[in-house]
Amino acid sequence: MNCIIVDDEPLARAEMRSLINETSKTEILGEFSNAPSALDFLKTNDVDLIFLDIEMPMVTGLEFAEMLPEQSLIIFTTAYSQYAVKSYDLEAVDYLLKPIDPQRLDKAIKKAVQYTELLSKNTVKNTVESNTPEFLFIKADRRFYKVNISDIKFIEALKDYVVIHTRQQKLITAMNLKNIHQKIPLELFLRVSKSYVVNMDFIDSFDNHNIYIDESEIPLGEVYRFDFFAKYAGGFLNPEA
Repeated sequence: MNCIIVDDEPLARAEMRSLINETSKTEILGEFSNAPSALDFLKTNDVDLIFLDIEMPMVTGLEFAEMLPEQSLIIFTTAYSQYAVKSYDLEAVDYLLKPIDPQRLDKAIKKAVQYTELLSKNTVKNTVESNTPEFLFIKADRRFYKVNISDIKFIEALKDYVVIHTRQQKLITAMNLKNIHQKIPLELFLRVSKSYVVNMDFIDSFDNHNIYIDESEIPLGEVYRFDFFAKYAGGFLNPEA
């Protein structure tokens, strides 16, 4: 896997370069102080992963993310937590707060590597071929997988695909989140942000901004928050508390 670093602060770029070299074998192709120069680089170079700051002059990281090629994965790196939900709306792989913890960086890179491997496989279109109340047939990597609905922990949007996280594995398939949500029980699976649908049976804990399933931290979108509290918490908890 290769990457570039986009951050207007020289010290932040140096720290990120050092952390990447210490925690992974990811090849750093370049470092950029602004989005336009990074975009010029992307026109002639294939980049797997972009470490992207948000608050930058000229073009913000969020604006830049909307211009990127579909195949480029993004990990946002910022000192500001308020952009987290918006970053997942842009289908970022992860969102790291500065100062960046090496273990969180390692986890984010491993996630990006896994998604790059999944996306590199020849996934076929029209992937949910049939379904029953108990299971789906998912076509991924030129094979049909029988997926028990009760084993699906959550579903994540990623570019033009969805990643289905089950008890046993992760499957990536060419479908949008809205379509697959319509094929599974709505009374069990809740849309909690633009990029996530969760199985309520697997929720370990939650707060006003995130839902936690095993080691995964799933953002709770503002427009979905009241519906989540009403359906999952039965209206007994106040999302504004």
